[in-house]
Amino acid sequence: MSTPAGYFDDMYRGEGDPWHLTERWYEQRKYALTLASLPRPRFRRAFEPACSVGQLTRLLAPRCERLLAADRVPSAVDTARRRTAELEQVEVARLVVPEEWPEGRFDLIVLSELLYYFDEARLDDLLSRTTDSLEPGGTLVTAHWNHPVPEHLYTGAWLADRLAREPGLLLRADHTEEDFVLQTFSRVLPGGTAPPSPARFEGLV
Repeated sequence: MSTPAGYFDDMYRGEGDPWHLTERWYEQRKYALTLASLPRPRFRRAFEPACSVGQLTRLLAPRCERLLAADRVPSAVDTARRRTAELEQVEVARLVVPEEWPEGRFDLIVLSELLYYFDEARLDDLLSRTTDSLEPGGTLVTAHWNHPVPEHLYTGAWLADRLAREPGLLLRADHTEEDFVLQTFSRVLPGGTAPPSPARFEGLV
């Protein structure tokens, strides 16, 4: 069974930023590593589900022509909208993934601190939708807390093993620490080939 929706409602009740995403150095550092892991300087269309209060959204926005951020909790959506109001390329929506999934293709999808809330059937569905929504050569970034939590069904290490088995994805970067696991994947190109690395993209090799 996935983590109940009431857990998230309770977390935001009376607390605008329950995980203190805008304050903690841990989060600032993790977001900096997330941005550094992106293999391209700019992306055409990006999707960030579970955006919470929009802290990572604000950091991703300068790298994106269009960015759709979403969360299931109305108060989080309201906060993220206020915090990104001046960013014309950002749209914030209330979506319950994986059941409510946006149309179209993306060249960047960011799944940060999200996957451990889903049971295996819904996790399979979410990852399948993610891969199907990525353009060939598109980038998936994942980040997961790596310590046991009662409301988390998996650790970051378990999720890394699961992602390694997802058809159509190729691991490009793997950053593992005691506290979290951060990985980037590419959607394979037709014929099963990999898109160029950052160095090859700029003609360095």
